[in-house]
Amino acid sequence: MTVLFGTSLPVGPTAAAAPASCGRTPAAAATQRPSEGSVHSWDLSTGVDGPGTRFVTFLAGCPLTCLYCHNPDTMRMRSGKRTSADDVIAEARKYTRFISASGGGATVSGGEPLLQPVFAGELLHRMKHELGLHTALDTSGFLGARATDALLRDVDLVLLDIKSWDRDTYRHLTGRPLEPTLDFARRLAALGKEVHLRFVLVPGLTDAGENVDGVAAFAAGLGNVSRVDVLPFHKLGESKWEALGMPFTLHGTPSPTAAQVAEAKAVFAARGLEAV
Repeated sequence: MTVLFGTSLPVGPTAAAAPASCGRTPAAAATQRPSEGSVHSWDLSTGVDGPGTRFVTFLAGCPLTCLYCHNPDTMRMRSGKRTSADDVIAEARKYTRFISASGGGATVSGGEPLLQPVFAGELLHRMKHELGLHTALDTSGFLGARATDALLRDVDLVLLDIKSWDRDTYRHLTGRPLEPTLDFARRLAALGKEVHLRFVLVPGLTDAGENVDGVAAFAAGLGNVSRVDVLPFHKLGESKWEALGMPFTLHGTPSPTAAQVAEAKAVFAARGLEAV
């Protein structure tokens, strides 16, 4: 289920199916069959998943186990519903005029969308070419090597998380190494792909000055980061962890103060980056 302005909408077949995408899409060429994937939910959002109002498709499954994940129910691919690209496109089609009027678009998120690269690529291709929407890919970058050049050509904006510059802290936070994300960031820079960087400020974990500046210096050196979102850590997903029988180890960690967030933003700004 997903929440759309307070109304619960199921993920699944729609009353009126969309026509098949014109031409031979990347997924059709790769699979020789209609593209399907594990979808957790879809939603309309404003301001947090790219510019304007956006149709956001949340794919299920993620290779990271971030300690502060606010959607732990998306970590496992089996938590999603097997859904066709046609069904997702049909749902998005209902809102295209409204989305376009707001200067928005479509975002493929997760979980981690690059865990399902063929399906993610099909959605991005059809959102862009069939529906005429601005497209964004929301990713940790850990599986960036799975993003083909064809997939990235259909992406107008990448929302990229760099969760820590300190390697030990990054592994502690996510259970994975940092280097694949940095490699993907460098590749995006070489392609000239616009990036909005996301950095979660967690007191006692990611807020050290040298850690923040490490991320800032790296981002500034890429040349394609047009915005940095400094996101304050929160515990809004703690109840989901409890419902899943998973320990929320950051229970005692406070949210950063407004002053701490402002200080982190100033570090990015000092490197010439727009931090919001």
